Amino acid sequence: MKPNTSSHHGLIELHIAVLLFGGTALFSKLIPLSALDITVLRCAVAALILALIVKSSGCRLRLNAHKDYLIALGLGVIVSLHWVTYFASMQLSSVAIGMIAFFTYPVMTVLVEPLFNASRLKRADLLSGISVLCGVSLLIPEATLGNDVTLGIILGILSAMLFTARNILHKRYFAEYSGAQAMLYQTAVAVVFLMPWHQVNISTINQSVWGLIILLGVVFTAAPHALFTSALRQLSAKTVSLVSCLQPLYGALLALWLLGEELALNTIIGGALVVITAIYETQQSHKSQRAKKQSNMTSA
Repeated sequence: MKPNTSSHHGLIELHIAVLLFGGTALFSKLIPLSALDITVLRCAVAALILALIVKSSGCRLRLNAHKDYLIALGLGVIVSLHWVTYFASMQLSSVAIGMIAFFTYPVMTVLVEPLFNASRLKRADLLSGISVLCGVSLLIPEATLGNDVTLGIILGILSAMLFTARNILHKRYFAEYSGAQAMLYQTAVAVVFLMPWHQVNISTINQSVWGLIILLGVVFTAAPHALFTSALRQLSAKTVSLVSCLQPLYGALLALWLLGEELALNTIIGGALVVITAIYETQQSHKSQRAKKQSNMTSA
């Protein structure tokens, strides 16, 4: 009974985390600040909360080696640019369109990882890439940078590229640290890196906006990362990856409910193509990993 109960709790934690990650997008519309200012203030709040989480869990704040600080610095810079482009994408277009454009990252990961692993790219993965391009093309109203929605889609794809780079580099060089500890350093670096371009005068921000910033930093940044890390310990990587694919759906539904953002038919079709392809690639990735493990066990 215990393993089933543990898995059940882990699944609930995972869905809450993914729902909160999806809800993050709403703040691009709710907070009347630039994408860069939102990112700086969000990261400052999140870094403080993550530091408390790391300390309360009994882990030390220091990293294991000097080189890890350089890695954390690089990852933090990439994450900061990822979040600025993520929020800017939705401010220019809509929550649903921005999230769909961003969610091209699972397929990007599949196409880029072979370059790091010295493995061959599969034909099915190329077809997935074409499927995602078709899905994204359905979102584009006109092929000109003068259109805000088109520019928002481009920024969403750029955000996905940065997120893909961060994930691959994190997995390769920083995977020994917990999610909370890794995100603590990355959010702290983001604050320091973006601060020179920070424009809003903090004293002019009213209480309601501060409430939204704290809500974003605590409930929609620090909390889902802690829940996500906890779920990873209790569930298979495949389950976590597949449930994560619901993020654009959760985000779009929350935007429809709370912001009144309606979905056009081409957005629904394009989004379905992107998300279904992401789910397919996630399943194929885990099948491939399982086959490698079995092959290694047989050869051993």
